[in-house]
Amino acid sequence: MPTHFIIVKGKVQGVFYRATAKSVAKELNINGWIKNNAVGDVECLVTGSEISLNEFITWCRKGPANAEVSEVIVEDKDEVLFEKFSIVR
Repeated sequence: MPTHFIIVKGKVQGVFYRATAKSVAKELNINGWIKNNAVGDVECLVTGSEISLNEFITWCRKGPANAEVSEVIVEDKDEVLFEKFSIVR
């Protein structure tokens, strides 16, 4: 299955981005992790079907209600298998 590393820029911390992304990932049967980084972005490494990943990336471009996403960077990675989707603190 495809694996993508995603960086989401903008007002994405303190707006429940990670928690909402976890719910979306669960609905789409996507596994991996998501975390805030030190410069104010959110980053995640996700694995799933190409269709599900495309839907997840589309959601990432909008995010939850209070987010203001300015940019989403997606990099293809070698396949990584995860058992679930986790929020990393």
